[in-house]
Amino acid sequence: MISVDKKKALERRLASLGVFEDDLIEKFIRGTGSGGQKINKTSSCVFLQHPPSSTEVKVQRERSRELNRFLAREELCDRLEKQQTLKRQAKKQASEKTRRRNRRQGRRARARNVEKKRQHGQKKQKRRPPGFQD
Repeated sequence: MISVDKKKALERRLASLGVFEDDLIEKFIRGTGSGGQKINKTSSCVFLQHPPSSTEVKVQRERSRELNRFLAREELCDRLEKQQTLKRQAKKQASEKTRRRNRRQGRRARARNVEKKRQHGQKKQKRRPPGFQD
């Protein structure tokens, strides 16, 4: 059985992620795998779907339906938190990339670029047709 504290903690976690019980679609399906007649007759496997985030979870770790419901909600929280973390990281990386792109060039890099441009200009100067006067 699941303790009241664990249930409350899970409810707080779901609320912090913006997941409400009304949003969830929950189905109980027959389990698969070894277990014989018992597994084939009982619907203890929990399929949980959260349409707003298009996240689906299927849990059949335990024999108890109630425990599988709890584990499915925990798994859903884990996946949603991971999605949010990845979004935050991508946003941070994009801003870092923009910052690096827009930062001022160092003195050495500027001098190197000027030297490259000077060499390129000299190379182009040599390409001029014979008899061309400046």
